[in-house]
Amino acid sequence: MSRQRHRGPRSSSAPRLILASASPSRREILTQAGIQFEVVVSEVDERMLVEQAEEVSGPLTPAEEAQLLAQAKAEDVASRPQARGALVLGCDSVFELDGTAYGKPYEVDIAVERWQQMRGKAGVLHTGHWLVESTERPAQKLGRWMSGGMEAILGSVPDSTRDLEAAAETVSSTVHFGTPTDEQIRSYCESGEPLHCAGAFTLEGGAAEFIERVDGDRDAVIGVSPAALGRLLQRLGHDLSTYRAAPEGSQA
Repeated sequence: MSRQRHRGPRSSSAPRLILASASPSRREILTQAGIQFEVVVSEVDERMLVEQAEEVSGPLTPAEEAQLLAQAKAEDVASRPQARGALVLGCDSVFELDGTAYGKPYEVDIAVERWQQMRGKAGVLHTGHWLVESTERPAQKLGRWMSGGMEAILGSVPDSTRDLEAAAETVSSTVHFGTPTDEQIRSYCESGEPLHCAGAFTLEGGAAEFIERVDGDRDAVIGVSPAALGRLLQRLGHDLSTYRAAPEGSQA
């Protein structure tokens, strides 16, 4: 079970912020934004979760799928003892092209096929953000932990002495692709970089030369939007400034 701390001390009155993700890109974005957080990696079977959700509720839109997976990741970590009293952020990205949702390709040939479909077109990258506050409230009942059959889908619920507040936002940005050759596509996919990325590309990596522009939130396309995090914190009664590290050399 992975747990890492990023940056220096925050305000002692603020709950800890936990990122429920193993993504180096998400950690890098939050770190560059000067945000203090810890990492506890979620353990969610994404494919199985989506299949079960569609059995319960019918087909999901790409945006709904991204939000569902973000929620599942956040709530998986929030249910653990080490997250007690913390704010837990879950994120997930799903790429949409011509109305079809594409997650991680995992295999080189699948990534190549997707790039051949994407080149010269524009698609939408949906990044779901789910922020849950796992503060214990013994006097309250379990009320807002999960919705829409999530109890059945995830297979577990937290201790009944908790009532967890949550806020959600999906950030959707349009990505315009260039026209790489088949050889360039094959070389990029064989590098392994896009195999575990929604849409089979990363803005900050080898695909940058094949992407003409992004209309929307570039950070969200990479994996997490600090701006969206700020809005979610505000909705739960917190302020992003509380989690910003003091500049090096400054005194408390």
